[in-house]
Amino acid sequence: MTLQPEVLAVGETMMLVAPAFAEPLESAADFRLDPGGAEANVASHLAALGRPAAWAGLVGDDALGRRLLRQLAERGVDTRWVRTDPDAPTGVYFKDPGRAVQYFRRGSAASRMDAGYAATLPVERVRLLHLSGITPALSDACDAMVDALFARAKAAGVPVSFDVNHRAALWPSTDVAARRLRELAARADLVFVGLDEAAALWGSTLGVAVRTPDDVRALLPEPIVLVVKDGAVGATEYSVAGVAHVAALEVELVEAVGAGDAFAAGYLVARLDGAPPHARLRAGHERAALVLADTADFPRRTPDSTTHPRG
Repeated sequence: MTLQPEVLAVGETMMLVAPAFAEPLESAADFRLDPGGAEANVASHLAALGRPAAWAGLVGDDALGRRLLRQLAERGVDTRWVRTDPDAPTGVYFKDPGRAVQYFRRGSAASRMDAGYAATLPVERVRLLHLSGITPALSDACDAMVDALFARAKAAGVPVSFDVNHRAALWPSTDVAARRLRELAARADLVFVGLDEAAALWGSTLGVAVRTPDDVRALLPEPIVLVVKDGAVGATEYSVAGVAHVAALEVELVEAVGAGDAFAAGYLVARLDGAPPHARLRAGHERAALVLADTADFPRRTPDSTTHPRG
């Protein structure tokens, strides 16, 4: 019998092609194909940490779509609400470790998600809905779907976790992205955002200095909980319990892409378990460290004793 998921993550998933080792995409000989995408990454990490989690989205009716669904299921992710689109392909992206990420997502099945699809999802039956700022940028239909999901969650009293995840290339301008992502973040119960991300997104468009986590909180007072990530420095949580900061862990950096999703999942598991703020932030760092030390968005090795707080 399949367990009802505690967390539902909705959004785009693509096939990730990455060198098996930390070497340039141009010259690498061995590659791995894995599911990738913010929401599916979060669901994968949640499942790995023992939480029943589902990912929902659209994939193409093609070999890559079937492969990523199989791989997500092997990770323990519930994919029963995923739908296939026979008229659009599964998106693909390539990692060049430590250098860049190249996306091939235009016209993908994921870009066809809409409010009608949102109506098929079990929002009212989960403890938490997780979304990201990537989805509304994919298409007008996806943008409308995000609004529909926020509305259903609010009506049902289901908290929404929102990772800002600003991807400049997906938006017509920084101004458009800043307004929309600010609006969505203000509607969420829990928000994750990077300090540098907030500075580039809102500091530049609003003409204000965004140098510290406190500056970000001043820009985003609405969310009940705000988590500001500051790379190798650490992460800061703002909530009714006050302000908590935990330093990042030292880790040999291989590739940073995907670490934010891992952090969010580690943090969310601890929060669902009722852990206090410092423990939640520590759990986020511990999960992120696994991805920072790998070329994939999902770790292929387990934690070891080599990670420890900076300072």
